Amino acid sequence: MRAADRFSLDRLAETLAPLCGRSLLIGYSGGLDSNVLLHASARLRECLQLRLSAVHVHHGLQPAADAWAQHCEAVCRDLEVPLQIHCLELVPAPGESIEAQAREARYAAFRRLLAPGDVLATAHHRDDQAETLLLALLRGAGMHGLAAMPVRATLGRGELYRPLLDLPRAALLDYAREHRLDWIEDPSNADQGLDRARLRSGVLPLLRARWPALDRTLARSAAHCAEAATLLDGLADDLLNGLAVDTPDALSITRLRALEVPRQRLVLRRWLSRQGFRPPDRNHLQRIIDEVLDAAPDRQPLVSWRGCEVRRHRDELLGMSPLPRPPADPVDTSGERLVLPDPLGELSWRFETDTHVPVLRVVFGASGLRCRRAGRPGADLKALFQEAGIPAWLRPRVPLLLGDGRLLGVAGVAICDPRLVALGWRGHPWGRRGWFAAEVVGGTTYRPCPD
Repeated sequence: MRAADRFSLDRLAETLAPLCGRSLLIGYSGGLDSNVLLHASARLRECLQLRLSAVHVHHGLQPAADAWAQHCEAVCRDLEVPLQIHCLELVPAPGESIEAQAREARYAAFRRLLAPGDVLATAHHRDDQAETLLLALLRGAGMHGLAAMPVRATLGRGELYRPLLDLPRAALLDYAREHRLDWIEDPSNADQGLDRARLRSGVLPLLRARWPALDRTLARSAAHCAEAATLLDGLADDLLNGLAVDTPDALSITRLRALEVPRQRLVLRRWLSRQGFRPPDRNHLQRIIDEVLDAAPDRQPLVSWRGCEVRRHRDELLGMSPLPRPPADPVDTSGERLVLPDPLGELSWRFETDTHVPVLRVVFGASGLRCRRAGRPGADLKALFQEAGIPAWLRPRVPLLLGDGRLLGVAGVAICDPRLVALGWRGHPWGRRGWFAAEVVGGTTYRPCPD
């Protein structure tokens, strides 16, 4: 083995030195790679002043998964490293592989754990990078996919770090044997029905026999693609600056349509990625261009995939988390505050002092109601929503406050009874999109919601 490929404690210390004094969370599966990273990091924690801990994600995909969790507990206890165990319940969507869902759920768990400034370290190595690049190539990935795994990346409120990415697996195996580490062998690594396992055991050995430096070469190619992807992101960011509208995170459809189609695809991927959504595949991306961008302004097209919905409202393109089902049942309430069914947030209201408060009820999607605003003609709900610019697909989810059977107010839109002086809606999932980030005060005057 070349000297440059050998793993040593000094080498890892140099790699982890920028994290001195910070919280370092090790993603610990119990396998060879993560055992080496955990063991070596534990030996360095005092000199680097690391606040070291570990997390094991229990996928439940193997009969021995409980025993693996117990093994991880025993290893962390011996190393005096705090361990968290997170259990997942995986139900893949139709056509989605359980492995892909497990990976997505695993990283979602990691994101929830990280506080600002925290770092999650995983034990991916150069062999993993070679496999990732080849799989991306075989799946027809674009430049970002061919960039494979970055050494560092943002993850939730913290950072993802892969300190072993420039080392071969053989170097980690040498360290594990030298220190007599005990690790788990996941049988899925030998399952020829899985693409990565077949590539690892059947294809890559043949390629390495002909090109011994294959892993280093592929890692270099991934680095070139990562550099190109960074340049493309910069171009997309420049284009996005010219597409912004008043609504946060929305794009001007008219200006987006003026771009060439390749630039539209580039911008759409970057726009969705910056909002934290899983990038769409080429089919969904083309559907956004064909079905959403080209739709008539009064239409309400929708393109969706796991965790994301892309819609339009007038000339604005919107990317958002999936909308919940509108609540079916009315909610009787009293007081001045109501926690709505998840994830619709919280409704609050205030009546004039010494006013008799009627029996209150909150409903959704009701029809036949009219709003009687002070000094203005009455209006039905449809006209009220149109005037306020509320999209048709959002209207069934807007809380309507009723008193004694009459419409008192429409959350975030209007007050319809002079006794009601304020109506606020906070914590709902669309506030950052620009809707309902204010309370209605005395008719149709808006002001920011109080903290």
